[in-house]
Amino acid sequence: MKKVIISCTAIAAILIGGLVFIQNVNLNRLGADQYYVQIEGQGKKIEDKSDTGQKYVSYEYELPAFDQEGKPKTLTFTANKQLREKAYLSLFVKDGKGVTSYQEVTKEELPEKAKDKLK
Repeated sequence: MKKVIISCTAIAAILIGGLVFIQNVNLNRLGADQYYVQIEGQGKKIEDKSDTGQKYVSYEYELPAFDQEGKPKTLTFTANKQLREKAYLSLFVKDGKGVTSYQEVTKEELPEKAKDKLK
């Protein structure tokens, strides 16, 4: 009987731990390469409708990006809002998928080689 209780407790702890992990980790960032950009311009406004007829607006940006070593790459990504001019972003890029996520960072958070390449 004790073995059954211990087994059930262990399984419950693993399931709860897995749920907490999934809620706190952005899976789009796991295994992705990081590139850094500075927002220049307003972005290309894209208006579209969903299958239900609801209108939505997104903004497409095509910008030069740099990895930690300062190697350049031009990346295209979309945002559901217009991004702040001159803001620094960390882009998460996966092979075959492109930019899967982004996050605003401060200039101090940029790697030195990427910071040198960005204004």
